[in-house]
Amino acid sequence: MKPNDMFLRLPKTFWAGVRLISQEVGYTDKITRQIKIPSVDQINIKMQECGIDFHKWRNRRSGSNRFGILLDEYFRYRAEVLYTFVEPRLMDSIRAKQTFETLHKKLKPSRQVPMNKQSGEKKSPAYLTGLVNMIVEAYSQGLPCDYDPQQLTLITRDGLPVRTLARRVDGAFPSSTNPVAVWEIKEYYYTTTFGSRVADGIYESLLDGLELEELRENENIDVKHCLMIDAHDTWWTLGKSYLCRVIDMLHMGYLDEVLFGYEVVERLPSLVSEWVQIAKGK
Repeated sequence: MKPNDMFLRLPKTFWAGVRLISQEVGYTDKITRQIKIPSVDQINIKMQECGIDFHKWRNRRSGSNRFGILLDEYFRYRAEVLYTFVEPRLMDSIRAKQTFETLHKKLKPSRQVPMNKQSGEKKSPAYLTGLVNMIVEAYSQGLPCDYDPQQLTLITRDGLPVRTLARRVDGAFPSSTNPVAVWEIKEYYYTTTFGSRVADGIYESLLDGLELEELRENENIDVKHCLMIDAHDTWWTLGKSYLCRVIDMLHMGYLDEVLFGYEVVERLPSLVSEWVQIAKGK
């Protein structure tokens, strides 16, 4: 999923509002668990409690639109895209296994598929990671890929280090040194609660995005940044508020794309082909 151009390149003050309103009004209804589209009255009441003049704030302009109009349109868009695009693509363990086995039979990857970190009956291939790895291998046109970087992402210029990122990512193409693209994979098929480990995955991607934004703005070096997530029960049943945060990060420019569940099969082949063309053009 790419960001909607309508909500790209908005000032950080806009996103300050999105986050604050989402926190104060709530991402979802506690009873129905439906994603909230906050009304003007709801927002106004909550902002008054925070000591903010919402009438003054919502009438500020961003381009040709007022903040108030953009906020309403964004909250509606966020809810709609989660219901109509994201939720149908999130897979449970059964669907993920079937998808993995079908593609494994078709692509016949040469690499061994990593296992998940579960034990006993839940021990199985890491389905989403396996899907990502074999699709990258199949569409990378023979170029290398670091499928499991055991080192920090390094950016160099003229043989000298420019940036060393803070975290190890889950994948880098074609290498973790001067990559064209890096990605994180968050699959939680057997998680029964939305715990700190799952939430931390979101903030890790945010940190990567902030560092890559700084690299792009100050060094004019663009590294594509993707997040790939799956597990219907974890993300949809338990973690809708975090899905909202993912959509926010995407439109804030901290992620170039997010692939939700089965979207890895739908989108990643063409995405890898784009990375190949960038790599060959360097």
